[in-house]
Amino acid sequence: MDGDDFTPEGGKLPELKLDARQAQGFISFFKKLPQDPRAVRLFDRRDYYTAHGENATFIARTYYHTMSALRQLGSSSEGISSASVSKAMFETIARNILLERTDRTLELYEGSGSSWRLTKSGTPGNISSFEDILFANNDMQDSPIIVALFPVFRESQLYVGLSFLDMTNRKLGLAEFPEDSQFTNVESALVALGCKECLLPADCEKSIDLNPLHSAIRNCNVLVTEKKKADFKSRDLAQDLGRIIRGSVEPVRDLLSQFDYALGALGALLSYAELLADDTNYGNYTIEKYNLNCYMRLDSAAVRALNIAEGKTDANKNFSLFGLMNRTCTVGMGKRLLNRWLKQPLLDVNEINNRLDMVQAIIEDPELRQGLRQQLKRISDIGRLTHSLRKKSTNLQPVVKLYQSCSRISIIKGVLQQYNGQFSTLIRTKFLDPLEEWMTENRFGRFASLVETAIDLDQLDNGEYRISPLYSSDLAVLKDELSVVEDHINNLHMHTANDLDLSVDKHLKLEKGPFGHVFRISKKEEQKVRKKLTSNYIIIETRKDGVKFTSPKLKKLGDQYQALLSEYTSCQKKVVDDVVRVSGTFSEVFENFAAVLSELDVLQSFADLATSCPVPYVRPDITASDEGDIILQGSRHPCLEAQDGVYFIPNDCTLVRGKSWFQIITGPNMGGKSTFIRQVGVNVLMAQVGSFVPCDQASVSVRDCIFARVGAGDCQLRGVSTFMQEMLETASILKGATDKSLIIIDELGRGTSTYDGFG
Repeated sequence: MDGDDFTPEGGKLPELKLDARQAQGFISFFKKLPQDPRAVRLFDRRDYYTAHGENATFIARTYYHTMSALRQLGSSSEGISSASVSKAMFETIARNILLERTDRTLELYEGSGSSWRLTKSGTPGNISSFEDILFANNDMQDSPIIVALFPVFRESQLYVGLSFLDMTNRKLGLAEFPEDSQFTNVESALVALGCKECLLPADCEKSIDLNPLHSAIRNCNVLVTEKKKADFKSRDLAQDLGRIIRGSVEPVRDLLSQFDYALGALGALLSYAELLADDTNYGNYTIEKYNLNCYMRLDSAAVRALNIAEGKTDANKNFSLFGLMNRTCTVGMGKRLLNRWLKQPLLDVNEINNRLDMVQAIIEDPELRQGLRQQLKRISDIGRLTHSLRKKSTNLQPVVKLYQSCSRISIIKGVLQQYNGQFSTLIRTKFLDPLEEWMTENRFGRFASLVETAIDLDQLDNGEYRISPLYSSDLAVLKDELSVVEDHINNLHMHTANDLDLSVDKHLKLEKGPFGHVFRISKKEEQKVRKKLTSNYIIIETRKDGVKFTSPKLKKLGDQYQALLSEYTSCQKKVVDDVVRVSGTFSEVFENFAAVLSELDVLQSFADLATSCPVPYVRPDITASDEGDIILQGSRHPCLEAQDGVYFIPNDCTLVRGKSWFQIITGPNMGGKSTFIRQVGVNVLMAQVGSFVPCDQASVSVRDCIFARVGAGDCQLRGVSTFMQEMLETASILKGATDKSLIIIDELGRGTSTYDGFG
């Protein structure tokens, strides 16, 4: 392989060294792989990975930022470009492709020569094969969702059947709704669900124009995967679901009977995700009817205009609403729920007020707020740990962390019980009663007893996760035998120290390492006992830190110890598998704990934000959508006022039904018009999420959706001018909006000029 020297961060990568025959065999295999422009294929070379062809060019350009990383494999005429990838860089690439981008998929091959096989594959919607890499050192910000859509035309009306799959939380959903020509309902659903990948039938009805659908999906930054129409089948669905759904199959049959077009979408999801091929899915999934009318609808333009989601290039977390409001304490759980809440604002006045009541309770009681924050910080990601159990984790760490986290719930319960304010009844019914129900002896109590009996909790301080020898008679026997051998080794340690006239531990150390049990002394001490050492002992290694040696007796005892330890480990593995399997049966309890704790976490996050801002937030008055007005006195933009060195001038917004329901904002350039109309949308959204708002006083009539048209890039590559794009988006808003919607339009028609026409 030829090429200029290239040294990436972390040191020079090893080059792929193949002789001409090996190179030709690999090139022949590589060129026979089916073409897939989306797939990034990496080949595991044990100590590193390689990419080839266009993938190598993509990696060199995207991750190394130089084409000097490329090497040539094979002859110039028949060869292919290649790039080496370290294990650390592989993790970076995997995280970027599966968690950040939505235009690529990842494939990993293992083998040698011309014989390779695909061992792992992942997409932005299905990351299960790479979870151990993706989340080894990072928490999960959101759960990847796959959606399948099945559009049909019936009786002069377009309908869409939708099904979604959340593999992390083991959840399926179904929805069916009429749709307009711009697929605005689909776009709102993709935003609300946080979809990462969308399955579409490759051969839809010819009467359906799919260009607007692809445009809506593209606006949401979602990967499109086309499948054969035959995959969108509903045959044997009830039978298949009966194997993976928790509980009785009869409610599933009743649910399926309510749908027509969504069933094909559900069938495509089951086939694509191969849920039935993994027995760990059996009896672990839930299925629900997804109602688009339960939440405020947001289109992708509104998400961008209101800066709801974190941007990849945000230099400051306060640039986005999520970054600003994320004061969560738990690892991952609170963040994921906050992310979902921001994309699913509530419509029910009572539900909104319940959240506001809880936020007010936490604000008014500093001890409650501080106590919750202190305890929630010690809670692990219960959702992720439960997911590991379901996948039959091979170690005890998830079990122990679940035990430690859930054991703190009694302390959190005590913190909540100390509150005696006006919202005590709400806290009792919403949080305390469920926690007390799940903490009973028959639920969490049984799991706690299992852990305390089966796991040696005293070893946790040493960072070891061991089965208690008292849990298994076989382990107890082996443990006793190990202890006897350890005693013999310790006695030999003392005898050897006396023989060499050295102090135990101070001068003569006993160590375990690659050579088994060995003695070690400093080089200074070695000089004093060299004669006796060379005649009676076996020197293994001489280094700067000293001399390692053994004796025939120590070697014999060390071999006995290793044999017993190997037997102990093998015996323990069977017990570990049993403990993990039994712990997995408590998944429903853990899921309930996770739901309650993550909700508490987000609510305390809202309270912390409201009290720690430059100017405290206020509780909004919420009225039903068919009554009341939108009045924001002294309103501010929460993200802008949080920036360093910014003094924000508050503004009033008075949208009175029948009087000033429609407003045109005028003013000079840089006068704050765009900021003002955005902050109105942000304040309304925050209020319907259940948060206090940055105002002096606020009253919000619930809105069913927020539409935004605040600037469009040129779309000439799609054959659409900026002006035409603005008109199409505005037409879509007019079709989808109701008299209960909030519409934000910034400088409509600015995308044209005098010689293009007029707008």
